[in-house]
Amino acid sequence: MHSFLLRGNAVLTFALTVLAVACVLASLTDTLHSSKPEVNVEILSVDAFGRNPGGNDEVVLTLHISADLQSVFTWNTKQLFVFLAAEYESSKNVLNQISIWDSIIQSKEDAKIHRRTRNKYSFVDQGSNLRGKDFNLTLHWNIMPVTGAMFSEKRVLTGFRLPKNYM
Repeated sequence: MHSFLLRGNAVLTFALTVLAVACVLASLTDTLHSSKPEVNVEILSVDAFGRNPGGNDEVVLTLHISADLQSVFTWNTKQLFVFLAAEYESSKNVLNQISIWDSIIQSKEDAKIHRRTRNKYSFVDQGSNLRGKDFNLTLHWNIMPVTGAMFSEKRVLTGFRLPKNYM
């Protein structure tokens, strides 16, 4: 180990090994973390409900989304991708999932969500099956770490029903 290149190779190999071990340990600490997020979603109003030009049912909702996801963040969390999905059953599909709102949260300080909003994306059925339909709203969040595997969690909120008649 007398040449400059051999010493440089040894130092670089050691540094990369230490970095790899640190990444693995950081990833393992996320599996031990337990979070207790608080989630609530209310439908404030059904603003529009009818058939779109394609003949499919379409709904426009005003929502109040309230969530405290600060406990989800760890020192290894880069960001959260949060989305709200409407989920219901139909004769064509056992489970229909429609993403109606989403957001990217990049810091723990921004992880308290209090938003009054309309659905950001269209709530459209494949046909005319939404009248009087029971559905769930599910808030999903994907945890994107600095290093390691991504994790997903969700909270299902039940007991929502669409009107029986078009508006």
